[in-house]
Amino acid sequence: MGGDRRLAAWLVSQRRSIEQARAGQLGPGEAPGAGTPETEALRRFRSYALAALASGGEATPALEGLRVREEHAARVVLAWIEAAASRAGPEGPRVRSALLPLAERFQTALRSTAPARRRGGAPRSGSRRAVSAAIDRVGDAFLAVDTETADVADANPAAGALLGTSRDALIGSSAWRFIPQGMRQAWQTELDAVTEGSESRRFQTALRDSRGRDVPVEASVTRFVTRRRTLALFLARPIPGRPGSSPRGFSQVGDRAHR
Repeated sequence: MGGDRRLAAWLVSQRRSIEQARAGQLGPGEAPGAGTPETEALRRFRSYALAALASGGEATPALEGLRVREEHAARVVLAWIEAAASRAGPEGPRVRSALLPLAERFQTALRSTAPARRRGGAPRSGSRRAVSAAIDRVGDAFLAVDTETADVADANPAAGALLGTSRDALIGSSAWRFIPQGMRQAWQTELDAVTEGSESRRFQTALRDSRGRDVPVEASVTRFVTRRRTLALFLARPIPGRPGSSPRGFSQVGDRAHR
């Protein structure tokens, strides 16, 4: 691999196999599910580690809104590092030595900001629109999801209609409410991919409306970076004639779209 930038690129390319190895190391039933604080802490560590490796250490962990116990975060982060080292074969010791100091800095930042995060209470959802009001005229459902908190930062009326609620009710709510349980890990993978890369992605998946029905959709996601946060911009169109059953895993469709 040779070089921190190459190591960062290798970690991105091996993301899925490392996750599988991590789940094996933690054992059955011990790996945190998608949408849990532990999974969110790991996602933020990965993003921080990739930025630090690419910049030579000039990066700061993004911890705003994160609510997780330090020991729980440490457990999943260290399991991920060991999984990455195991996937690297003979290069494992070098991978471990590069990532462990970053894990220590991440834990230190988590520990030092814990009192402020406790005093701050729940993160503010905010009511400002994240994109131009012109998106309201788009017929496809639009959701802007904060990649750090998984909260819906913006939506259009078509999204509200698709999900059986109002646009205002969507804004500030967790995107996980509208994703079928069995597809959350795949959605987490897509959020990670759009956070760590710049390419748009296309896939087939499903959303769950307010009545608990799964709506198969064809979707695309694009990264949008502001000075304060990174948003995943989703456009979703219902698939005509498809029953509300489990569609193809969209990570597979996304992979085919990028070949």
